[in-house]
Amino acid sequence: QVQLVESGGGLVQAGGSLRLSCAASGRTVSTYFMGWFRQAPGNEREFVAAISRSAATYYTDSVRGRFTISRDNAKNTVSLQMNSLKPEDTAVYYCAAKYGSTSTRQYAYDYWGQGTQVTVSS
Repeated sequence: QVQLVESGGGLVQAGGSLRLSCAASGRTVSTYFMGWFRQAPGNEREFVAAISRSAATYYTDSVRGRFTISRDNAKNTVSLQMNSLKPEDTAVYYCAAKYGSTSTRQYAYDYWGQGTQVTVSS
């Protein structure tokens, strides 16, 4: 079992950057397929990015080229670098972990953090 804690959210102007971090404890992040999801008010939770055990990365179309997911095995963290932020990126961002293979479906993930708020002003 792994515990996940997100940090790094905040308020930023459109065009700005933020770096989210997900700290894991209990198990190493390299054991899992790690993902970032987000949920805006009134919307379903949606897939943002993921990184596999072999460090292959996956992105939803709306963030590809602006967001970068990475993993630091020594620090046992997964990060999401977010550049060129837009107001539509405003949401609570969640870190998640799953066993096994690739998935962009939230219900496939086994463990979740509590979320961190990202607000992008226009």
